[in-house]
Amino acid sequence: MTQTDRIFRALSWSVGLACVAFLMLPIVITIAASFTSSPVYTLPPPEWSLRWYASLGKRSGLRDAVLLSLNLALISTLISLVLGTLASVAVTRGQFRGREAIATFAVSPLMMPGLVVGVALLQFFREIGLRDAYWSLLLGHIVITLPFVMRTLLASMAAFDFSLIDAARTLGLSYPKAILKVLVPSLAPAYLTSGLFAFLASMDNYPISIFLTDARNKTLPIKMLQYLEEQPDPSLAAMSSGLILLAIIVLVLGARTVGLNRMIQG
Repeated sequence: MTQTDRIFRALSWSVGLACVAFLMLPIVITIAASFTSSPVYTLPPPEWSLRWYASLGKRSGLRDAVLLSLNLALISTLISLVLGTLASVAVTRGQFRGREAIATFAVSPLMMPGLVVGVALLQFFREIGLRDAYWSLLLGHIVITLPFVMRTLLASMAAFDFSLIDAARTLGLSYPKAILKVLVPSLAPAYLTSGLFAFLASMDNYPISIFLTDARNKTLPIKMLQYLEEQPDPSLAAMSSGLILLAIIVLVLGARTVGLNRMIQG
């Protein structure tokens, strides 16, 4: 190895470590701030304490916000998995014009600013007379989660041998049962990966949910914004640490069942 190669390798490692530190530092600071005993954000904490985690149980409306977010994330992810499967099969197997346009349109919410999608959904729901906050949020979260499912399933179905479906049908299975018993098990890693990312995207969504909530239906990110305006104490860091823990659990679960490389590649 030449001197130039060694310098380049050292420079690459330095830049890589600096990027990791830059990305991880806000997370480390948030977790550290959640264990402070001080009523204000101070680092390093004057004394380590669990008081802000204990105070979460006394927060008005927090339990309802968590339950609503979990409800929306679970139901929207399940619906997106079903719709994403049907749409991906149609795009992959169908012989009609506009297949690529449909595939691009299905993942377009990922490429658009969330605020734009939120305003558009709000106007659309008002035009069709839908004013119930829960159903508006559920439909909005399906729009959020469906692109994650579609993108992963389209990539996986491109490499799937659909002759297996035809073989299952010749053995007596209907088309829906053939998909359920042959395609879904074969693409289980793709379903798991897309479902996990869709679930996290729904739990963490703020820019679309802010337009669709009302006084009685507030998701966790919206509720955290309200707490930040009314009483900005380190209990918000404790809530954020809970969401970070949820993301870590999801990543560990995905890594142990699918593998990090397959999760990243989709």
